[in-house]
Amino acid sequence: MLSSPLALISRTLSPSPDADRVAFLKAQPFAHRGLHGGDIVENSRAAFRAAVSKGLGIELDVRQAGGKEAFVFHDAQLDRLTDATGPFGNKLAKDIEGIRLKGTDETIPKLVEILELVAGRVPILIEVKADRPSVNGVCIGVRRALEGYLGPIAIMSFNPEVGRWFHRHAKRYVRGLVVTEKEEAKLWGKVKAWALRYISLWRAKPDFLAYDIRCLPSAFAASERARGLPVLTWTVRTADQEKLALAHADEIIFEKPSALR
Repeated sequence: MLSSPLALISRTLSPSPDADRVAFLKAQPFAHRGLHGGDIVENSRAAFRAAVSKGLGIELDVRQAGGKEAFVFHDAQLDRLTDATGPFGNKLAKDIEGIRLKGTDETIPKLVEILELVAGRVPILIEVKADRPSVNGVCIGVRRALEGYLGPIAIMSFNPEVGRWFHRHAKRYVRGLVVTEKEEAKLWGKVKAWALRYISLWRAKPDFLAYDIRCLPSAFAASERARGLPVLTWTVRTADQEKLALAHADEIIFEKPSALR
C-alpha cells in the first residue's frame, strides 16, 4: 500500500471519484475494440453492433485526422487493418473516409458515427491515441464528437496529458489512465518507472485505471483501488486471466471469439 506521504499527495492531487460517477464502469465487461473475430474486424461498425446486441460495454480507439476530426482506429500505420499504407496521421479526413477496412465493405468510421450507432445503449470507453507532441487537437476532436451525447462514456489514454486536458476543459466526462508496468531489470529503471506512474496519476487526475492484465497483481493498482479508483484490466483473453482479474480488478476489457456465439 501507499506510504503516508504518497497517500496524502495522491489524495490531494488526484482525488478519488464519487462512487456513483464511476458505477457504470463496474456494471458489465467491455469488448476490446468491439466484439470482433472471424469475419468481424476490430473497431468496425459490425464489431460494435455485435457488442451492443450482447449488452456488452465497448472499448474503442480514437485517432486524429487532419482538421481535428476523430476517427475510430487503433494503429499508427494503416497497413495492418486496411488496404492502404503509411501513417494514419498523415491523412486528411476526406481521404480517411474512403479507406476500407481489410476484408470488409466498411470504411474507417468516425467517432460521431459510432456514438450514433450505440445511442447510449451500452457504456463506451474511448481510448485516445495521442502520439503528437500536443494533445489539444485530438482532445478537441473527441469533445466535438461527444457534444450532445447522453450515454455513459469515459475517456482514457496512456498519455496523462489527455486526462489533464479533459479535467481542465470537459470535466463532466469520466477520465481514465491506461497503465502498463514495463520496467527495466536495473534498479534505476524500476525507480524511474515507479516515479513516472505517480507523476502520470497526479497529472491526469483519473477517475479510474485501465491496467495491463500482465502486470497484475500490482501494488500501485491495489493502492489506488483501495482508495476508490475502479481498476479495469486489459486485454483478458483466457480463463486464467479472468480469474486473475476477478481477484485484482473491478471489471474486464476482453477479447474472446466465443462471445460472438
